[in-house]
Amino acid sequence: QVQLVESGGGLVQPGGSLRLSCTTSRSIFSIAAMGWYRQAPGKQRELVASISSRPNIYYADSVKGRFTISRDNARNTVYLQMTSLKSEDTAVYYCNEMLGLVVPGGSWGQGTQVTVSS
Repeated sequence: QVQLVESGGGLVQPGGSLRLSCTTSRSIFSIAAMGWYRQAPGKQRELVASISSRPNIYYADSVKGRFTISRDNARNTVYLQMTSLKSEDTAVYYCNEMLGLVVPGGSWGQGTQVTVSS
C-alpha cells in the first residue's frame, strides 16, 4: 500500500504563506493524480487542489489565485504553495492519491495542521 507523508503545516498570520509537501512511497508517474484536501472542525473534507500526470490542474474556487499545486516527479513529491492565507483556510490538510482529477482514491496521508490566526 502506498504511503503518503505530508509536511509543512504550522501557524501563520493572515496574509502569510506556507508550503505543504507530500511525498509518496512509489513513483508518481504511476499515479493518475495527486490532490490536497482539507477538513476544518465540524465540516466535511473538501478538495482544495489536484494535479494529474499530464498535468491537468484543478483548484477549488475558494483558493484560486492564492494556492498553487505543483509536482516534482524526480522526488515523488507534490507541493501546495499557499499565499494570502485567510482564517477560513484553517484546517487539517491531507494528501491523497487520486483516481482522477476530482476523484479521490483510498490512500491518504496522516494530515498536517494549518492554522491561520493573528
